[in-house]
Amino acid sequence: MARIKMVEESDAEGPLAELYVASKARSIAGVVPDILRTMSLRPDFLAAIVAASRLHFTDGALNRAQHVMIASYVSALNRCRY
Repeated sequence: MARIKMVEESDAEGPLAELYVASKARSIAGVVPDILRTMSLRPDFLAAIVAASRLHFTDGALNRAQHVMIASYVSALNRCRY
């Protein structure tokens, strides 16, 4: 059970609903990741995070898979379930 209030997909409206649809479309699992849903009360902030994340995970010196692998490892070290 989450300790952070999150807006459910069925309750999302306007820009938040659009962000959810786009996020779900990019998701391999076809879901809105909980880490993004934790920012659902501030769609403006969520949009900025999504934009920064897309830039961060763009292929450059490392490809997307390598970025994800490093992010996953760091999350595990920090005992972060996201």
